[in-house]
Amino acid sequence: MSTTIDARGLSCPQPVLMTLDEIKKGSEPEIVVLVDTDTSKENVSRAAQSQGCTVTRIEPDGDGYQLYINRP
Repeated sequence: MSTTIDARGLSCPQPVLMTLDEIKKGSEPEIVVLVDTDTSKENVSRAAQSQGCTVTRIEPDGDGYQLYINRP
């Protein structure tokens, strides 16, 4: 199971803050984050890794990306 965060259309740091909030909740083992800029993709990836999470894959999604993040 996974939780999806739709952060498309939001500028940083909002996608990062939304992702960190979900990581802290710890409700699902996988988080899928939808972003639409390279900057958000890089910042969300870096923030997740700083919390001990693993970015298992990043897939193109229309004009943006889907980031798959697993908790430790």
